[in-house]
Amino acid sequence: MNLTTLTLYDFRNYGALQLSLVPGVNLIVGDNAQGKTNLLEAISYLSTGRSFRTARAQDLIRFGAEFADLSCRLFSQGREQSIRAVLFASRRPRQLYLGGVKQKSAAALSGVLSSVLFCPEDLMILKGSAAPRRKLIDTALCQLRPGYAQALAEYTKLYESKSRILKDYHENPSLLEPLPEFNTRLAQVGAILIAHRARYLRALSEAAGAYHSEFSGGKEHLTLEYHTVSTVTDPFAEKKVIFSQILDHQQSHYRAELESGQCLTGPHKDDFDARLGEMPVKSFGSQGQIRTAAISLKLAERELLRRDMGEEPVLLLDDVLSELDAMRQDFVLNQIKSGQVFITCCEPGRVSQLGQSIVVENGSIL
Repeated sequence: MNLTTLTLYDFRNYGALQLSLVPGVNLIVGDNAQGKTNLLEAISYLSTGRSFRTARAQDLIRFGAEFADLSCRLFSQGREQSIRAVLFASRRPRQLYLGGVKQKSAAALSGVLSSVLFCPEDLMILKGSAAPRRKLIDTALCQLRPGYAQALAEYTKLYESKSRILKDYHENPSLLEPLPEFNTRLAQVGAILIAHRARYLRALSEAAGAYHSEFSGGKEHLTLEYHTVSTVTDPFAEKKVIFSQILDHQQSHYRAELESGQCLTGPHKDDFDARLGEMPVKSFGSQGQIRTAAISLKLAERELLRRDMGEEPVLLLDDVLSELDAMRQDFVLNQIKSGQVFITCCEPGRVSQLGQSIVVENGSIL
């Protein structure tokens, strides 16, 4: 899987850009705030149908422009392909194209341009709140399983609708009438999310554990533990069993949801713990251990995509190397000898010999 060209019009700080790319390492060099990360963001958007930096399409459009147009050509699934996205500053919905054919949703992009993004914030992903860890799981699964992407989109809409009902029903009690239907469908779709997440995390735990063991010289054993709705006793059970257990949780929290005005039950609160032996990394891991475990997670994510799709996913490293000590830099660099890789950095140093260097200055390529 290799990108051959990337074309941007009025995307972020790029007015017009057409960039040729090499199959190996593409090193993106430049000072801060020149547009290096914007290139990775464009590639990631064409891969997943969303930005890793903002949920607002307007933020991706160059100031004063009415729309942004980003596209790429690539070799994937044994043939030449193209992906295009057009984003509008108005309320007009975005347009996604695959091979010049307009698509209904980002789920159609699944498997065409698979990517793994690693940015400085990910180095502490195991230390902070649960939201970034859920995002890590969801981003990978949306690329692996188109059905998961559709289920996640539906669950998000249902959750937002239920949240509005719980917030506003005091002023309009009739809003509670459709609540049982929302709860039933939330439980049905939630069971799909839980089943997929449990299986993915089990595979991720095995792969990340192998990387971490190699990283630590066999001294540490990394495992991941999935946490979901408390009444779900076995996330690997049949979906109809999980569905029934989510309903039980909804019923037991019905009064609390009405009183709090919040949706208190469902996989939107899912999380996972990383452990080194019996020690929770979040509570007791050193900064070095947390970073090593985070690197292992990202390399494992790449490995699982490669196994499932039979192709090497594109790896996007956004200024990560500068945040690592020499030992961890060496470990990461030793893992990128295959596949297409994009690395942003301010000081290229030794990595400048790995492949093509792309110098960025104020939204232009020098």
